[in-house]
Amino acid sequence: MSDPGIAEKLVEVLHRPDGDPALRPVHTIGISATGYFEPSPVARNFCVADHFCAGKTDVIVRFSNGSGCAVVHDGWSDVRGMAVRFHLSDGTDTDLIAMTLPEFFAPTPETFLEFAEEAAPREYEGETPWQKILNYLHLVLPKRDPYPGETISPDDGAIEFADKNAYSQLGVMQAAQIGAPTSYVRAAYHAVHTFVVTGPDGVRRWVRFSWQPIAGVLTTNAEEPPVDDYLRAELKDRLAKEPARFSLMMMIGEVGDDFNNSSRPWPPHRKRIMMGTLTLDAVPEDQIAQSEKLSFNPGLLTNGIETSDDPVLKVRIDSYKISSEWRGGTPCPFSEG
Repeated sequence: MSDPGIAEKLVEVLHRPDGDPALRPVHTIGISATGYFEPSPVARNFCVADHFCAGKTDVIVRFSNGSGCAVVHDGWSDVRGMAVRFHLSDGTDTDLIAMTLPEFFAPTPETFLEFAEEAAPREYEGETPWQKILNYLHLVLPKRDPYPGETISPDDGAIEFADKNAYSQLGVMQAAQIGAPTSYVRAAYHAVHTFVVTGPDGVRRWVRFSWQPIAGVLTTNAEEPPVDDYLRAELKDRLAKEPARFSLMMMIGEVGDDFNNSSRPWPPHRKRIMMGTLTLDAVPEDQIAQSEKLSFNPGLLTNGIETSDDPVLKVRIDSYKISSEWRGGTPCPFSEG
């Protein structure tokens, strides 16, 4: 287990001044959808977990905006989240939590807390055209102009932190330029951390999971004025017409890959296994009970899947539990594998 003091401090620090203590400190705005997961024919050869060996497994998924702002700004550039709960055949659950960044911002709980403190939102300070030109001349990416009504910058502190800490540079740069998806189901989501899966032959493999949208990745036009609230309505309209699908991809790590540092991506040519297809076909009416009160956790695992020794994964497990308790979320049957 991680240091509970760091986990609790993280939850405190991550709450934004324009957030709501009754809601999640990050990924505050969201919507859930339901459907089912079907494993691929080869999935059972790599992992004995129930949802990789059974037929259809019912799921509930919460999509979200990464920001801790309690006001909806769907069209703003932001990391998005996808938390999936599999309802297993024995009556238990297992979760897989992912985001649209393929790596994390820090390698340890201590550096994660430092990042969260320094990256806290601050008053927006734009740049003049001359400052932008000067940045270009120095091969520095200039700041984007604030959106209409945007007074708090989510980027300045994070960029300053990345300037001093190389391990956070890739994640911060990608987060600053990630844009806004046209739909929650037109984005790719990465579970970021390494997990250990066990096959029927007893072989243990260190892996990373990602969800790839069957419809393809598509972002909005950054040159057009952003729309505040469209993602939830779009998902409802889309699923009322036809299902949306994702492929679950599992990347297998090799000797030399860093299994315990989620800020370091693995080489792109690593072997990937298509583990199954997620089909979403409905949006629950009660979004309070079936989305806002749900308590997902990256440590809610099942036989055949274990956590790696990634220390940030450990502290996130504790932080999710603390956040759920503080906001009055529905307790989940928690297990660490």
